[in-house]
Amino acid sequence: MKRKLTVEYEEFSSRKELPAADRALLDAAIDALKGSYAPYSHFNVGAAVRLADGTVVKGANQENAAYPSGLCAERTAMFAAGAQHPGVPFEAIAVVCAREGQLTANPGSPCGACRQVMAQYEREAGKPLHIILGSGATIFTLDGVESLMPFVFNDL
Repeated sequence: MKRKLTVEYEEFSSRKELPAADRALLDAAIDALKGSYAPYSHFNVGAAVRLADGTVVKGANQENAAYPSGLCAERTAMFAAGAQHPGVPFEAIAVVCAREGQLTANPGSPCGACRQVMAQYEREAGKPLHIILGSGATIFTLDGVESLMPFVFNDL
């Protein structure tokens, strides 16, 4: 039996069109780009996680000469949030990518490892994670990690 998957998302042409809370989180992800350390790929990524209590935790990608010892921006932000604010559910995450100081023309998307970590925090929160993928031109918003990874690993 063949089945078909569809993904529902919203597309915006500028940050001004976003709800205020989404715009603020996306701006925090853009600010997080300042902490990116990408001397090998020259591909900078910033992420920001908003917790249920309103706290925002930022992270940036960190590369290392002993690849793959670096860490993606998304996991940097999520692990910092989990360590600094244990038990506080995640509400949303925003991710942006840049090259040479300029946001990419199209939104970047988290890698599979980041998606799996997002799924775990989503499961712990008990509700879909709001995901914002930003760029210099287009912004996508999605609700739920399954929108990015429909066959998420679930050990329950």
